[in-house]
Amino acid sequence: MILNVENLHVKYGNVEALHGITLNVKKGEIVTILGANGAGKSTTLMAISGLAKASQGAIQFEGEAIHKLPAHGIVTRGVAQVPEGRRVFGTLTVQENLNLGAYTSNDPERNRKNLKWIFDLFPRLQERSGQLAGTLSGGEQQMLAIARALMATPKILLLDEPSLGLAPILVKAIFDTIREINQAGVTVVLVEQNARAALKLAHRGYVMEVGNIVLEDTAENLLSNAEVQNAYLGGKH
Repeated sequence: MILNVENLHVKYGNVEALHGITLNVKKGEIVTILGANGAGKSTTLMAISGLAKASQGAIQFEGEAIHKLPAHGIVTRGVAQVPEGRRVFGTLTVQENLNLGAYTSNDPERNRKNLKWIFDLFPRLQERSGQLAGTLSGGEQQMLAIARALMATPKILLLDEPSLGLAPILVKAIFDTIREINQAGVTVVLVEQNARAALKLAHRGYVMEVGNIVLEDTAENLLSNAEVQNAYLGGKH
């Protein structure tokens, strides 16, 4: 396993957002976390990347406990998060945003290779490398947010709602790219409202309800599970 989350509790003030969840991710997998708004999906990703602190439990990455490390220390170990809502730096150019993604790297050759790979994945970003990120479309900003995370050479990529607010044709393009990134050897954890698209992409999935994991199975089984269909897939298709 590349990632093990054991009995993880996270509190915001006095309110507990995660009530002792356990999940694991194998190297090379795409694992999706499904659930309604407020189920704790984003909190789970933020805890893994060190932006939300565990009040109890443990998170291990490649066998090392990381839940007490600062967020930048977790990035240097190979965990990168693409936050919900894209959060690109609008007053910086596309290239400057990408350079920021590589701030933990002091290897110019690796940065050059990553940039070439990213421009192969997202030719649009290469065309727009000198443009201010704030002037990009929503889909292009999502591409940039993913590309910026890839500049850190992650072993695992945490994606929070990558399809949010995008037109269906762009959703398909983003999901195709996530598959390509995974095939290049990056493990992916995906939080996604579009449950059907996420399950078609993922190998396995977890279903969360109010801070608990209530179901874990292969993506194929979750797609055909009647309860999952009714709750997240709009009934049987």
